[in-house]
Amino acid sequence: MRMRLMLALLLTFGGMSTFADEPAKDGDGWVTIFDGKSLDGWKINENKDSWKLADGMLTAKGPRSHIFYVGDDKPFVNFEFKAEVMTKPGSNGGIFFHTKYQADGWPSVGHESQVNITQGDPQKTGGIYNVAKVLEAPAKDNEWWTQHIIVKGRHVVVKINDKVVVDYTEPDNVEGTRKVSQGTFALQAHDPNSTVHYRNIRVKRLP
Repeated sequence: MRMRLMLALLLTFGGMSTFADEPAKDGDGWVTIFDGKSLDGWKINENKDSWKLADGMLTAKGPRSHIFYVGDDKPFVNFEFKAEVMTKPGSNGGIFFHTKYQADGWPSVGHESQVNITQGDPQKTGGIYNVAKVLEAPAKDNEWWTQHIIVKGRHVVVKINDKVVVDYTEPDNVEGTRKVSQGTFALQAHDPNSTVHYRNIRVKRLP
């Protein structure tokens, strides 16, 4: 009887593999999308050698390249995103949200949360690039910080080590593709002189 019931359940749900592709959530709804062990669910576009996976972290160093999260077919709309980030002196990088995969070039869709402590660009870590600028670095090179991006509707908050550095509400009349909408995430390898480490990347969907 028990075996018959188990077979019926498997047939009803199409087999156990139905559940294998569902991301594992913790008790608070957070899903780990990069745990430092593999690049499953991620796709690099141009200059694949600009990315290295080692020591539990993803390191960006080399010619322009972006690695996109493609491990979920459902686009992210409202969410919280967290990543631990560390830069070497003089490095530039970025975390894109509401973007989509493209084969080359700077992502043309969505927003970039800047990663830059001491590189020459005046826009520093946490700022939404060219939209809500942060001009004083809120963290230090050679030290891990947590970059926390929260999007609810058109309201975007960015925290660095739990300190709010951006609190931005997008106007109604924004045109083009550089706006709050929906999509996925991407990390940036900016140039050969920049070294940026990423680890412990998690996301939580919000209503």
